[in-house]
Amino acid sequence: MNNTILTIIGFSIIFLMTTLGSSLVFFFKKDISKSVNSFLLGIAGGIMVAASIWSLIMPSIEMSEATFGKFAWFPAAVSIILGGVILALLDKIVPHMHNGTHQEEGPKSHFSKSMKLFFAVTLHNIPEGLAVGFAFGAAAVAGENAAFISALGLAIGIGIQNFPEGAAISLPMRQVTGSRGKAFLFGMGSGVVEPLSAIVGFFLASHLIVLQPWLLAFSAGAMLFVVAEDLIPDANISENPHTGTWGFMIGFIIMMILDVALG
Repeated sequence: MNNTILTIIGFSIIFLMTTLGSSLVFFFKKDISKSVNSFLLGIAGGIMVAASIWSLIMPSIEMSEATFGKFAWFPAAVSIILGGVILALLDKIVPHMHNGTHQEEGPKSHFSKSMKLFFAVTLHNIPEGLAVGFAFGAAAVAGENAAFISALGLAIGIGIQNFPEGAAISLPMRQVTGSRGKAFLFGMGSGVVEPLSAIVGFFLASHLIVLQPWLLAFSAGAMLFVVAEDLIPDANISENPHTGTWGFMIGFIIMMILDVALG
């Protein structure tokens, strides 16, 4: 398949899966149970951790070996921290509310509860889009079809975890807005940022070749921050320990298989 088409498919998957997840608001009369929510968020967290390791951090270290030798871990280590720092700063300057804990962060504002929920999910979708864009940008530089297939595997993994994320925003949003249609649009809208971020990531990685190891690990750090900051707390693993944990392990295995099969 043409590499350009693979890139378009990859960028589209991450948005379409969020949209599909958001559409569940039309099929559920009530919110999903806490145990199901814990399982789905556990899967999302497992996929993101595996994607960070297999598809981003390890390639980052491999790319750095020629320049840094035995210190090839250095760009990855620095960039992982930087990715977390940037997300933490965004948490401080963007008013939002965590869905699971209902904890508000950022400056005080007059935004409604629905908008704060929307901002929270949208804000943390950015690193996922960047990760896909960086992967396809690196593939474009390599110029090998196998690299594009590997990037597509990452996009599929991110897309799979976007499905429960879409549901996680649209279902609670129905209670807030009182409208299934508005809840769906909020959920779908939260996913728009991902292909846009992917486009930005693609051009950065494909034009700033020397920064590729740093960019890949940066997006990994941002994703790991999201998992620790949001997905694990929102999964309420303390209340549903085995449900959330098994979801996490299954999600990790899914992404591992995708990376090995398509990498």
